[in-house]
Amino acid sequence: MSSSPASPLPVAIIGAGITGLTAAWQLHRANVPVVVFEAAAGPGGAIASTRDGDWLWEAGPNTMLESTAEVAGFVDAVGLGGRRVYASETANNRYVVRDGRLVAMPTSPWGFVRTRMFSWRAKLGLLGEPWRPRSAADAEETVADFVVRRLGQEFLDYAVNPFVGGVYAGDPRRLSVRHGFPKLHRLEQEHGSLLRGALKRRNTSGGPKGRIFSFPGGLVELPRALASALGGAVRFGTRVDTVRRTAAGWEIVSRNGSSPRTEAFAAVLCALPADALAALHFDGVPGADRLATLREIEHPPVASVFTGHRREDVAHPLDGFGLLMPEVEQHRVLGVLFSSSLFPGRAPAGHVALTTFVGGVRSPELARLDDAALTKLVREELAGLLGVRGEPAYLHIQRWPRAIPQYTLGYGRHKELFAELERASPGLHFGGNARDGISLANCIESGRRLAKAVS
Repeated sequence: MSSSPASPLPVAIIGAGITGLTAAWQLHRANVPVVVFEAAAGPGGAIASTRDGDWLWEAGPNTMLESTAEVAGFVDAVGLGGRRVYASETANNRYVVRDGRLVAMPTSPWGFVRTRMFSWRAKLGLLGEPWRPRSAADAEETVADFVVRRLGQEFLDYAVNPFVGGVYAGDPRRLSVRHGFPKLHRLEQEHGSLLRGALKRRNTSGGPKGRIFSFPGGLVELPRALASALGGAVRFGTRVDTVRRTAAGWEIVSRNGSSPRTEAFAAVLCALPADALAALHFDGVPGADRLATLREIEHPPVASVFTGHRREDVAHPLDGFGLLMPEVEQHRVLGVLFSSSLFPGRAPAGHVALTTFVGGVRSPELARLDDAALTKLVREELAGLLGVRGEPAYLHIQRWPRAIPQYTLGYGRHKELFAELERASPGLHFGGNARDGISLANCIESGRRLAKAVS
């Protein structure tokens, strides 16, 4: 009597944030068995949406960009295509503060000509951008130096600086253009000019044109749907103690409660943030002790302050996405999202919701203020910027002591370390926002890449 063939060993995935869940879901669809280890009680990592009556606030990311056809197809395949809620067309304005006033960013060539955001000298200087020499392909350059060289100081101060503050909570004088904004770096290298490159690439992807979206219950619907599809393959409240390389493959020593459990796996996909990865113990993996250097990656503190207001207490029409704050304006906030203008269901009737971001590399000490002082700061800033009066009708403060990894000059050494460990230990792979980019779209693509590596 012949024995039946042994079942294939599963793939271990450490971390049930969006990267790990995407990788697990892709493998599950391909009939590859997986086990996902997650120390927290639920999925999503930094993605966390909370409904409190008629208020809905996001602890982490607030929006997602449908930047490629792959992102759109992924959301559809997960089963959330019909629940996608696009940002309101009435929220098209992106405001930047200049000389203490909110100025809408131009969205067309004619709008650029007419805007008060840039001087005529800066506008005319842009005409020379296509003829400025590109940098050496292997040059290491900050975002600030890159922008000043190609576009001028005014574009750095009033376009790129506030954008970097909003996306990274970072400083363009410290971020690497090659690693922090690789698309900009590639535009210059491939086309010799940002303007020429943008024109050549305009509307040629065949995919969606960068629409912003969320879901009725917030962005957390995406990791919850992925975890639901995986069922018992996701083990919440389970911490990985050791990743061990063996002659036969891989072992994971995990703990749910007090008793450790050792299991064999065909491969290991690490989808953890930098700090957690630096603390993970590896056995039999040459060079893994160097992962401790990931602790050197700067993660500035950020406070996210969600406030609800009666509509009549806010003078500004809130006809936009929100506002970004240039550092040269010397205000105390990084930016403000007009949350209830973006998506329905974020505030009760007759009310509006705002999300204000404080801290970052620019002013980390402000993110560490106590609740009373932080609330006072936000109220003063909203009063001056948006004409907000009176006490908030609703308030929630979310603090991230170590928020967003900063892709500073020299960040390539961390990426090369991941690649070296993978080459030396086949079956071990690394992804997530410490390696593949910080946006949700980056993390989804990172998960897809991890799944392809072992399928």
